[in-house]
Amino acid sequence: MKKISILGSTGSIGVNTLDVIERNPGMFEVWGLAAGSNVDLFAKQIKKFKPKAVSLFDISKVEILRELLGNQDVEVFSGEAGSVKIATLPEARMVVTAMVGSAGLVPTLAAIRAGKDLALANKETLVVAGELVLREARDKIRIIPVDSEHSAIFQALNGEKSSQVKRIILTGSGGPFRSFTRKQMEHVTVKEALNHPNWKMGNKITIDSATMMNKGLEYIEAKWLFGRETPVDIIVH
Repeated sequence: MKKISILGSTGSIGVNTLDVIERNPGMFEVWGLAAGSNVDLFAKQIKKFKPKAVSLFDISKVEILRELLGNQDVEVFSGEAGSVKIATLPEARMVVTAMVGSAGLVPTLAAIRAGKDLALANKETLVVAGELVLREARDKIRIIPVDSEHSAIFQALNGEKSSQVKRIILTGSGGPFRSFTRKQMEHVTVKEALNHPNWKMGNKITIDSATMMNKGLEYIEAKWLFGRETPVDIIVH
């Protein structure tokens, strides 16, 4: 049974990861969980999956978490140091990095240096420090992309020679404003931007998807994951 730690367990990817684990009880065991500030959901996850150690990034809510957990036997950490602790738990073989933004960089590097395979869902880590991350990971651990497009490409290229790849194509729906004119774009609201037509995600990635910024980040991520010399195109359809 593979022991797994999850960084960002209360976000959309973290929640889905736990759902997969729950559906495959004989394959995976939750060993460590780290979350940002959603203390209520985090406490429910801890009670349900019974990890050995947890960390809450928002230090101001740690005591609330302890109260919600009562007498549950679990180590509780906090802040960035706590995320690093969860990322480097000796027993965990794989770390799912699903934290939002550049906050995922330090614990991701810590996990690599501790020899943990990565299920990488935090694209910002590669955007801000792709060269550093790949240099640290080279010949030490596996990086398995979780982001839908990159996961599909990763699986399609499995067993193939990179020299035979002519180009990589990233696809996108165009989000809620695909058919909007520039004039219409001047008056869009946050509420409209958060109403993605296809996916229910966290606020940051939903806004990034609405502005197409997310596709730009995915472009950079693809360059680092699959080779900077490989042409990458983006098609909105």
